[in-house]
Amino acid sequence: MQTDLDPGVAGPAGAAQATGGPPQPADRRRPRPQLSDEAAAYVRELIMTGQLQPGEFIRIDQVARDLSVSITPAREGLLALRGEGFVQLEPRRGFVVAPLSTQDIRDMFQAQSLLAGELAERAAARIDQAGIVQLGELQSGLTTAAANGELARMEALNHAFHRLINRSADAPKIAWLLSVGSRYVPRRFYAAISGWPDASIRDHSAIMAALADRDPDAARSSMVRHVQHAGELLATHLEQLAAGPVPG
Repeated sequence: MQTDLDPGVAGPAGAAQATGGPPQPADRRRPRPQLSDEAAAYVRELIMTGQLQPGEFIRIDQVARDLSVSITPAREGLLALRGEGFVQLEPRRGFVVAPLSTQDIRDMFQAQSLLAGELAERAAARIDQAGIVQLGELQSGLTTAAANGELARMEALNHAFHRLINRSADAPKIAWLLSVGSRYVPRRFYAAISGWPDASIRDHSAIMAALADRDPDAARSSMVRHVQHAGELLATHLEQLAAGPVPG
């Protein structure tokens, strides 16, 4: 399950015009991701996949080396994660991973499922036949990629699948709220969570059927189950990591 949406929220130039300020010149170049954002995303991924555990010290210099960046963006990235609640800054110790229980994970995915379900319900009333066909093509590609073990391709196709549904809902503010919560979804979900590729394909089939039938209630319920299923698998994964390896 991926909910990274690109919801089209207005940037600073749009905000200035909306409030009556002078229009800003458009920058036609595609902006390069900030190094601090890359650092934040990298450490967030380590936390959400259990590679960094609650209470564990995070070395800024190690993050900088891992990403081949200087100390400054690495520190800025950790400060951003502090604002998101992923890390804490302790006196004379530095940054440590904040407490994150498996119940926290389940709660966050429960909240996300409500937003995703609302989007799916609205999409059922708005998606056209071309969109249904496109979803089928994406799902077919996803199934083939799973059979071939192409995890990166699965990630991309899964992203496109959910993005199409969310955009079809024509509810950009709800989509934006959902995208905020997606920070708690590992970017490489298929690679990180055992059993998710097959489960995701099965869940998608129910969602597609509901959308094709133009059944809003079924679309909502199937999407809610899908997102909650993802949260349960992630929580179980983290519980297994916390328990440590099973003695031989």
